[in-house]
Amino acid sequence: MSVTLNAMKREDHTRSATKKLRQSGQVPAVVYGKENESKSISVDSLELLKTVRDEGRNAVISLQIQGDSAVNVMLHDYQSDHIKDSVLHADFYIVNMSEEMEAQVPVRLEGEPENGVVQQPLYEVTVKATPNNFPNEITVDISNKSIGDIITVAEIGESTTYKVVDDAETVVASVLAPNTNADMEGQQETDQEPEFTGEAQTEANED
Repeated sequence: MSVTLNAMKREDHTRSATKKLRQSGQVPAVVYGKENESKSISVDSLELLKTVRDEGRNAVISLQIQGDSAVNVMLHDYQSDHIKDSVLHADFYIVNMSEEMEAQVPVRLEGEPENGVVQQPLYEVTVKATPNNFPNEITVDISNKSIGDIITVAEIGESTTYKVVDDAETVVASVLAPNTNADMEGQQETDQEPEFTGEAQTEANED
């Protein structure tokens, strides 16, 4: 079941209009698809953030554009400002609910290894599925792992509803011997970005 997000058509693409739009709490955006004409729109910033945080990065959204019929979309890309915790621009992709597509899905480690320090070089994997079957995240249990163990894409499990398409030998995480006591104390700490963050962009790249 998709969640509804309202949108307004956007006609003025000048920098001053875009700035004014953001100041009013709106996010400039584009919606497009394989056989659909690209449209410039705007959505409420808080509603967009709430939708993604509540429903997940790969949620199917029923986008209700003023004056048009609702379309099923997924958030394809976005630009955000880390400092202001705001979205600067969003791209929505119109999806066919019966057609498989690919999207990035977060990988989250569960538990603690028997010993050693955990390193996680891969925080997302590419998943192929129909729009309604993308998981919010894929969890990997590391509680039975110890120094020298590695977890590859091949070990993160399979599902009847989706397929991980990354190379099976790609390392998701590994357990290393600690160099210091401090390493042991912080073995579960990672530098993973919080959900729905992106690289801040300057207004020169916005429209």
